[in-house]
Amino acid sequence: MDIGSKIKSMRIEKQLTQEELANRCELSKGFISQLENNLTSPSIATLIDILEILGTNLREFFNEIDPERITFKKEDMFETEDEELKYHLKWLIPNSQKNMMEPIIITLYPGGQYKEEKPHEGEEFGYVVAGNILLHLGDRVNKVKKGESFYFKPRMNHYISNPGKTTAKVIWVSTPPSF
Repeated sequence: MDIGSKIKSMRIEKQLTQEELANRCELSKGFISQLENNLTSPSIATLIDILEILGTNLREFFNEIDPERITFKKEDMFETEDEELKYHLKWLIPNSQKNMMEPIIITLYPGGQYKEEKPHEGEEFGYVVAGNILLHLGDRVNKVKKGESFYFKPRMNHYISNPGKTTAKVIWVSTPPSF
């Protein structure tokens, strides 16, 4: 961790000059300058005083928070295939099971289906990118064509299938993650 740069950034954010910070901490402007340029290190007591003036404490200051990852590349995605059920599954977000929703792309080959899932809390959404599918919700079967979507609360057993002769592709999002 670059302590000097972090202190400088916090000082600027608080709209304080080096001299103002130094005066409030009973330090010299030169010391603050050397600290911000990593030419000196403060004692713990001095660091606590500086952080208090900057509106934080040791725990918050040293708590490194990883920046939230927002975009993902093709090589970040994970894929699996089930030859028996005739589907190919691609997780679009790595480790999405730790998130509130889990987006996938599922390709159903002719005669294929995704495994049947039991009822669970949450919601599910899908958009058919190619082909046609059947959405099975308990005893109810709904046909969903290319360009159409589905949305339901999974209160009963459910799965999708492809009874057609062409490949179907669906973007499917589940919350909470269930794939």
